[in-house]
Amino acid sequence: MENNMLLKNNLLLQSIPYENITNYINQKKFKIVNYLKNNVIHLANDKCNNLEIILSGKAVVERIDKSGNVMIIADFIKDDILGGNLLFSKKPYYLMMITAKEPTTIVEINKDTLLELLSINHTFLEKYLEYISDNAFILSNKIKHYINRTLRECIMNYLNHEYKEQRNKTIKLNITKKRLAEMMGVQRTSLSRELAKMKNDKIITYDKNSITLL
Repeated sequence: MENNMLLKNNLLLQSIPYENITNYINQKKFKIVNYLKNNVIHLANDKCNNLEIILSGKAVVERIDKSGNVMIIADFIKDDILGGNLLFSKKPYYLMMITAKEPTTIVEINKDTLLELLSINHTFLEKYLEYISDNAFILSNKIKHYINRTLRECIMNYLNHEYKEQRNKTIKLNITKKRLAEMMGVQRTSLSRELAKMKNDKIITYDKNSITLL
């Protein structure tokens, strides 16, 4: 029953009559899969065979460098989709690992069923293309901000973004410093050292829960 409600309330699937969704499930054209926290959803180089819609939970795309540092490239939460930009590619393979960061429920839609939906349901097609376009922009913008930049530049990009969002020079940290370090592809200790240097240079001051731009 819970999964039925998640399907019924999903933003992308709302354009499909619920009885049709039920039929797709019964015909195994839709498959609901549950992942525990820290389960791997896809490894790098896994082939993308389905469109996957997150019904609940959270997944992240991670890159691990040669030193073992983890960089979080993108977060995916309720109503986000995985594989939307890969399924129709000539090389439909995931480039990076995707992991469930909390218990996560996903509905898998096979390629033939997706093509059917895109062909017969204009609203579904519009919402699907809108998501793909928005997601591609957000991901490319994030990579541009964090790849090939110094750690200090990455920190300042993050702080400037949060300053615009929060409209306050004292920026409340909505994530842990460990998570922030993962986003930037460095160890927690490296982030702490750079924050201390920035404090000594009178660029910022900070405490456990916030960072203030000076």
